[in-house]
Amino acid sequence: MSRVVRRPRSAVRRPVTISVIAVLVLAVGYLVAAAVVPFAPASASTTTYSAPTSTVPDLRFPGYGATAVEATDFPESLRTSGDTKPRSIASISKVVTALVVLDRKPLQPGQAGPTITFTPAMQALYAKYLAVNGEVAPMPDGLRLSEYQTLQVMLMKSANNYAGSLALWAFGSMDAYRAAADRWLDAHGLDDTTIEEPTGLDADNTSTATDLVQLGQLALANPVVKQVVGTKQVTVPGAGEIENSNKLLGLDGVEGIKTGTLDEAGACLLFAATYERGGKTVTVIGAMLGGVDHDSLDVDVQRLLRSVADNFQVVTLAHAGQTFGTFSTPWQDEADAVSRSASEVLVWGKTTVSAKTRLERITLGTKGERVGVVRFTISDHAPVTVPLVLERPIQDPGVWWRWTNPFQGA
Repeated sequence: MSRVVRRPRSAVRRPVTISVIAVLVLAVGYLVAAAVVPFAPASASTTTYSAPTSTVPDLRFPGYGATAVEATDFPESLRTSGDTKPRSIASISKVVTALVVLDRKPLQPGQAGPTITFTPAMQALYAKYLAVNGEVAPMPDGLRLSEYQTLQVMLMKSANNYAGSLALWAFGSMDAYRAAADRWLDAHGLDDTTIEEPTGLDADNTSTATDLVQLGQLALANPVVKQVVGTKQVTVPGAGEIENSNKLLGLDGVEGIKTGTLDEAGACLLFAATYERGGKTVTVIGAMLGGVDHDSLDVDVQRLLRSVADNFQVVTLAHAGQTFGTFSTPWQDEADAVSRSASEVLVWGKTTVSAKTRLERITLGTKGERVGVVRFTISDHAPVTVPLVLERPIQDPGVWWRWTNPFQGA
């Protein structure tokens, strides 16, 4: 009879135990791996941007002479009407005189400057200019005024004898003044402007309307000239009560700059006005040449200024919380990328706006976390960049989702 060999019970259970342990190890490994495997970034998509619209300017130009107008810091706003050839500019010439003299004898705001003793040669200018019906102001013997006071009489009253006196005082002769004016015009790119003498009584003092707009910008950039041309009335010893010849001063935001009248030039005005638009102060500078008289010219200037001012527009680039993209996760969670704040720009006339959105790579995120930017390109304006943030959080879906959706987010 054969003999039956019995294996110990522990020997039988050992393979089973090993198999169970192996399964448990694999299961635990799976659960751990599924629970800790990192997610890939959420998929991101951008929305289509609907650009704001704007209007085409409709400006009210006169039907005569030559006109140019521009809003400072809005170079696209330069508009012209009439002829483009150089025209006689009459007493607008005195703006050049003021700037050329101040270039030689500079003043700081609030300074009176050196004292000018009016010589017999200067006093003789009174009779000279009066003989050709030029505007003059009293200049008694022994008169002594500061440089600033002399500028006031010249620019406000448009007194030709004071313009000539300033030129003689600063440069010694009319020829020296003319040479200095030529150098100054060249240095500032006023290539279409010619100055033969300081008063404007010579019809050969000429310029274009566009050059005069640039001259107006230079005038307002000089705080001394800006202050003088914006003064309505002042008493100057020896010269008396001085009233500004610009009757528009203080109306419709007008703050200067200089009138001009001459048979060959007609009525002329280099003007500037300021407005509050979109929380900003904007300045409009223009020149109108060749009017019949100053009463009708002033009406035309006011009409033009109103039409320019009406073309300033505040364009909304983005509202606060506006959606520019969306993040989507494998566990069906979504969160929008929205603008953190509103963004507006002040523009003039017809403007084109486009937007380019850049979203960052994110997996999870908190509400308000920065997740990208949108960059706006605006015609004739510096680009504007607006931060984008998460409208709501993107949270981890939890271990259970990871276990029941193995490695789907990896």
